[in-house]
Amino acid sequence: MYRGHTVGVVVPAYNEAGLVGTVIDTVPAYVDRIYAIDDCSTDDTWTEILAHARLDRADAPSSPEQTIQTDGGFDQRVCPIRHETNRGVGGAIKTGYRHALEDHIDVTAVMGGDGQMDPAILDSFLDPIIDGEADYTKGNRLHRPAYREAMPRARLVGNAILTALTRIASGYWGITDPQNGYTAISRQALLAIDLDEMYEYYGYCNDLLVELSVSEMQVADVPMPAKYDEAESSIRYREYIPKVSWLLVRNFCSRLDRAYVRKGIYPLVLCYVAGFSAICVGLVAAVLGLTQDTGFTAAALANLFGVIVFSLGVVLDHRKSPGTEVGVRD
Repeated sequence: MYRGHTVGVVVPAYNEAGLVGTVIDTVPAYVDRIYAIDDCSTDDTWTEILAHARLDRADAPSSPEQTIQTDGGFDQRVCPIRHETNRGVGGAIKTGYRHALEDHIDVTAVMGGDGQMDPAILDSFLDPIIDGEADYTKGNRLHRPAYREAMPRARLVGNAILTALTRIASGYWGITDPQNGYTAISRQALLAIDLDEMYEYYGYCNDLLVELSVSEMQVADVPMPAKYDEAESSIRYREYIPKVSWLLVRNFCSRLDRAYVRKGIYPLVLCYVAGFSAICVGLVAAVLGLTQDTGFTAAALANLFGVIVFSLGVVLDHRKSPGTEVGVRD
């Protein structure tokens, strides 16, 4: 336990042989449950998880009602779980979250099986939740220049784009680095969201932020340095950014519907719709009338009107959701 609260850690792993065992071994001793999820790996990830789960047998809790019968057939601190089909990192995390809910864990963190998340700073993610300042905490590798030195330039650019889109989609206007998978969530927040509808592939973290916003959960950023060691990311940003961007557009529309339209709050939504429509009309007019001064002027005016009205929607949105984020926890 940590400060009187039970803590679980979900470790999603796909082809992380040689890394996931170290992650399991270095999870702080105060963590009550480690849910090691093998997402149908094709290497020795499952064998490594089982081996390190058995090594951890000595740390199993002594109270019978606190133990878990794992897939490996033994009761212990590490709970090995294997997917029969690959469901994506979000799917693996969903599985871990469900087990944490069943075990009545107070705070559940996520630490990837690739070893890029420092277990020594896990308490920084737990403290804001236990102190009642936040329901969900996430890492922020962009808070300080020194923290993002290890991040490749392509990732910095992609992260900046997705940060802007996620802010609009979720309504959390102060968050940064939404792609960061080092997180912690309270039991209350897990119960408030619909886990069945949680996106299962890369982009799950953006999707989850939208769901937390609709449920009016408080979110806090936790500064942390970027770390890229042995693991090679499978994300291809040329495919990833368009796919997640479209996901965020859908999530944005869904959030406006659930958070505002269904509650009868229409002016804000009208600003967004009118502004976006005017920008689209302006862009089309610009393409059709580039050779005509009047057409170009009309396009410019339409775009200017669209930007102003859309920005008004952003301001109203920002004011309508106070207290949903607590800023950076440094």
